[in-house]
Amino acid sequence: MRALDASADIAAPPERVWEVISDLPAYTRWNPFIVRAGGEFAVGSRLHVTIAAPGHRPVTFRPRVLEVEPGRSVTWLGRTLLPGLFDGHHTLSVTPTNGGARFRTREEVTGILVPVLGGIMRDSQRGFELMAAAVKARAEGQETA
Repeated sequence: MRALDASADIAAPPERVWEVISDLPAYTRWNPFIVRAGGEFAVGSRLHVTIAAPGHRPVTFRPRVLEVEPGRSVTWLGRTLLPGLFDGHHTLSVTPTNGGARFRTREEVTGILVPVLGGIMRDSQRGFELMAAAVKARAEGQETA
């Protein structure tokens, strides 16, 4: 297993951060890593997600939502072709802090392809970091675009 993880402390209420991450159609306008998303955060539903790791072509997949705690977290499972090749359990979470919130994006990746995908994994980690910074900017109203 390999984990990708990034977070940001945000000077905005947790409800605002959740509003940002749960508005999937808006990702196209502000998210540098998940460049397109659709669907709904409902257990059992399928999302439509396109990621663009820095330096790589975009990849689209249809993860299934496994868990949702409205206002707090969503977890989905994305797979490449067959179970066990490249599976990613991805969680977006919002935790209240004193005067704000902490956003975290984390993915635990397993499968036989993980050892040979070192470059894309490194670049995806950078994508996670860019996304955390973009959530912070959007929630705090500091977007440049």
